[in-house]
Amino acid sequence: MHKILLFMKRRPDISVEAFRDYYETRHAPLAAKYSRGVTRYIRRYVDPQPHPETGAFIDGPDVITELWFADEAIYRATLAYITTSLMPDDIVEDEKNLFDRASFRIATVVERETDFG
Repeated sequence: MHKILLFMKRRPDISVEAFRDYYETRHAPLAAKYSRGVTRYIRRYVDPQPHPETGAFIDGPDVITELWFADEAIYRATLAYITTSLMPDDIVEDEKNLFDRASFRIATVVERETDFG
């Protein structure tokens, strides 16, 4: 499975609850319209926790969105598109209602799993 991760922060004037509600009820359905070839579209909402040595977790994302692809060609094409092009106008306009767009970060992952079985 190939994955693209999107790390995003909410606009500072929007509460956590309002952010999550808007993403689920408005933005995710809109984004799904443009998600041809995506096999899973997951939103992982971050609940920051303190660290005993470094303190509060204050600079991380509010959501980590995962786009999963079974087809490598579609994954590579999508990655090329989202790293070189702006999203369609209706997506960009909707993102302005929700996100601090300057905070967006895009990454891919190589996964390794330890079997504790």
